[in-house]
Amino acid sequence: MAALKEEGLAAVERLSEQGQVDVFYADESGVSMQPCVPYGWQFADERVAIPSERGGGVNCFALLSRDNRCRVRLTQGAITAELVSEELDAFSRLIERPTVVVLDNARVHRKAVKAREAVWQGRGLFVLFLPTYSPHLNIAEVLWRKLKYEWLGPEDYADEETLRLAVWQALSAVGTSLFIRFSAFRAT
Repeated sequence: MAALKEEGLAAVERLSEQGQVDVFYADESGVSMQPCVPYGWQFADERVAIPSERGGGVNCFALLSRDNRCRVRLTQGAITAELVSEELDAFSRLIERPTVVVLDNARVHRKAVKAREAVWQGRGLFVLFLPTYSPHLNIAEVLWRKLKYEWLGPEDYADEETLRLAVWQALSAVGTSLFIRFSAFRAT
């Protein structure tokens, strides 16, 4: 079943390369007040600190294409099936040609799609679920890594409002001043 889904994704990506459909990958992530610090160093007599708090932060839902078109929604609440459904519904009203949205198998995604899929298909929006346990196939995972490890700086964690603004500014800049260079799709 996983191989069949991956073949389907490869076929959709080929159609996208030929300009016949648009493909967007969707996912959500939280950015907490505990910063991601992949590495660090300091001089022996230097004190380095980054503010950190438990709780708080911002949750993000994004739709991202390989050519850096990005649609984002931020919330302080949870990413629910209702929120995902609302975003996909609004997105389905904006598309100009057949579009495939690629989602992982999270329960919230399945629940969001179940209620509205027929309506979206009538508008030209189709949903493709990734095989289970295949985050390597979802380019939105790269977006979250770039956001947390490259685009946000220590100063962005000063307080929740500063963090929310920094996350919004970074994600809003995708495709205009911030770009991710994606390689062409290759089945594993």
